[in-house]
Amino acid sequence: MRENTEAGAAGGADTTAGGAANADAATGADTVTGAGVHRALRRAATGRALDTDEAVALLTARGDALAELFAVAAGIRDAGLREAGRPGVITFSKKVFVPLTRLCRDRCHYCTFATVPHRLPAAFLDRDEVLAIAREGAAQGCKEALFTLGDRPEERWPAARRWLDERGYDSTLDYLRACAVAVLEETGLLPHLNPGVLTWSELQRLKPVAPSMGMMLETTATRLWSEPGGPHFGSPDKEPAVRLRVLDDAGRVGVPFTTGILIGIGETLAERVDALFAIRRAQREYGHLQEVIVQNFRAKPDTAMRGMPDAELHDLAATVAVARVLLGPKARIQAPPNLIAGEYDLLLRAGIDDWGGVSPVTPDHVNPERPWPQLDELAKHTAAAGFTLRERLTVYPEYVRAGDPWLDPRLLPHVTALADPETGLAVEAARPVGRPWQEPEETNGGRVDLHATIDTTGRTGDRRGDFDSVYGDWAQVATRVTVATTAGSGDADLRTGLRLAADDPAALLDPRHADAALALFAADGAALETLCRLADDVRRDTVGDDVTYVVNRNINFSNVCYVGCRFCAFAQRERDADAYRLSVEQVADRAEEAWAAGATEVCMQGGIDPKLPVTAYADLVRAIKRRVPGMHVHAFSPMEVVTASAKAGVSIREWLEQLREAGLDTIPGTAAEILDDEVRWVLTKGKLPTAAWVEVVTTAHELGIRSSSTMMYGHVDHPAHWLAHFRVLAGVQDRTGGFTEFVALPFVHTNAPIYLAGIARPGPTRRENRVVHAMARLLLHGRIGNIQCSWVKLGDEGTVAMLRGGCNDLGGTLMEETISRMAGSGNGSARTEEQLRAIAAGAGRPARRRTTAYGQPS
Repeated sequence: MRENTEAGAAGGADTTAGGAANADAATGADTVTGAGVHRALRRAATGRALDTDEAVALLTARGDALAELFAVAAGIRDAGLREAGRPGVITFSKKVFVPLTRLCRDRCHYCTFATVPHRLPAAFLDRDEVLAIAREGAAQGCKEALFTLGDRPEERWPAARRWLDERGYDSTLDYLRACAVAVLEETGLLPHLNPGVLTWSELQRLKPVAPSMGMMLETTATRLWSEPGGPHFGSPDKEPAVRLRVLDDAGRVGVPFTTGILIGIGETLAERVDALFAIRRAQREYGHLQEVIVQNFRAKPDTAMRGMPDAELHDLAATVAVARVLLGPKARIQAPPNLIAGEYDLLLRAGIDDWGGVSPVTPDHVNPERPWPQLDELAKHTAAAGFTLRERLTVYPEYVRAGDPWLDPRLLPHVTALADPETGLAVEAARPVGRPWQEPEETNGGRVDLHATIDTTGRTGDRRGDFDSVYGDWAQVATRVTVATTAGSGDADLRTGLRLAADDPAALLDPRHADAALALFAADGAALETLCRLADDVRRDTVGDDVTYVVNRNINFSNVCYVGCRFCAFAQRERDADAYRLSVEQVADRAEEAWAAGATEVCMQGGIDPKLPVTAYADLVRAIKRRVPGMHVHAFSPMEVVTASAKAGVSIREWLEQLREAGLDTIPGTAAEILDDEVRWVLTKGKLPTAAWVEVVTTAHELGIRSSSTMMYGHVDHPAHWLAHFRVLAGVQDRTGGFTEFVALPFVHTNAPIYLAGIARPGPTRRENRVVHAMARLLLHGRIGNIQCSWVKLGDEGTVAMLRGGCNDLGGTLMEETISRMAGSGNGSARTEEQLRAIAAGAGRPARRRTTAYGQPS
């Protein structure tokens, strides 16, 4: 069952962990009094929130107190099942276990799944062996193929690296992806992937081939990983901080995800509770944790922890009950039925609602000495406790019924063929059949005139239809907002900053001068006027007095997006009134219209639309180049590049090479927001991390595809974040020289979800706008010569002020601008050349046209 594999040495062996000093698990229990247990029970019974001490007290409950705890937990579970529309139903998944490789780079002290190369006939199961297991399972009515494997074995074992190289795979994950596709197409079983620790980008790449994935958190006790003798010592993938990041990244990518805790491996009761609180936080923020496994350590021979006592079953049951109380009625909580010594009723009383995966075909390769129960036996014990056993799919019913954003469109035919459309549970009589893993038919249409009517009739409502769910728990999000420090607030720092701005402005990026730079970000009054004058002097010396602009057209080819960026008011669900998709021909028509109107550039971006074919990006570029060969195509943000390449199963470099061959000229450096993950995850939820953004633009520059650079500010950020952002841009530019300009983008708050939720501030002040543009000129001096201000966001008057404080560029005519207008910008969606020249004149400067790369138009 999946629970026995999501933790361990194998990206999974959540297996059989025996704990260093199992007796230590009781640490802290001696201080719990009977009165403390009863107080915690009263609070739990009345629905009050519990703190760590109260949860620890409940873990010690025994006798009548434990029975009372069971009653509370079972009541919470039963309420959740009623709310889910399946009262009295306990679920399981009928599956086969596919041990893709038993090699692993980790050295968990309790694991017998992971082994060494000379004990195996081959480093990996080959494709035919994988399919043979899957076909046998399909013949017996299984619907899940649970892939269990070690973490990145090629990084430790030359035999694994050699096996992959001989077959043309770059990594274990590449081979896993290929096997998952083969299982879908050849057998129809639904893959559940347990490859261990994954990055955000790797989760993006695997999501299209698996309805669900998993990795046991196991514990948040860092000492069990960092200290010699600990069960995870010497295992890089078992560091709790790393595993917590995986939980968050899975939520950001929108993967229905399985996790859980492993008890009895040496953790204290407080550490056990801390792990449950960590799981709750991730679920509240992202809503992606489809099940939580509470697994008990069972000692194994031939492991370093073979002498440790097994986790006691009443301890397991108490932990299940506390997990139910802490995680609530919507949580799906599972305990492995082959590790509970027949105590089915005990675990059902404690509050589980799922038995996990059970296989009639394959053994539990992680716990081979403990066979699965027979399904009729499991059904009998479940019925004896007053419940009905029902089969589910590897992906839980809530996510099956929701569809977007949880399931990739290429998986939907495989899932819907096996699912009851009303309940989302499995149709037990259904037999998996192989189906093509392919893109759905294109569906264009919707409010395709939004680019024009946004300025007349406006948007239909101030928020998208799934506002209350897509962004996560707003209260949890609010806890992540950081407060600005007081660094750089003194007069001495300000004087130092102004001196550096005059003599050596780029030196302000040096960490030694951080306080001076932060003092300048806080400048006001006479100091602000001096700062803006110095920035404008640098501008004049660097690029002269001409104010430049490009004649271009924005084309947003789709606004359907399920990423859930909390600042974005542009994205819509497919069924929302303002949603649309343009066809390739419609995009080409708009490019041709722009050329006829004098444009030399189209700037093309869209939502991360799950139904957009992987070929669409290159098709759009080719269509424009066929229709208007001389048009410069400036298209596709780093987020689009990352998600499209992941969907296609190719590297970022290969994807960009394909786009370049299709005719892509440059890319916009948008999707940057703030290049500091501390604020980024609050603001964007699921967008690419800073490292991925840097990888995309760096790779593009290396391929000769230049880009702009941007920063969106004035929301949940503060000046320290701005300074860090500029340092990231400077580092990239030092390596590649590929940025053409920097564009400061003030946050437009009016319809932004994070503002409507009361978390973000209402955009930057006029002072902050002046400071950011002036500082951009100074901090990037000698690296990026063109500093652009956005008339769409600033308005004409605000733009004039920025031109007087260091800016030299107005951006473009745009012709249509939907993103800022949907957010509530009141500055229109187009400007003529005459209007742009008038803005420049307002600043006392001449204006001239430019190309995208700041050359002279022919």
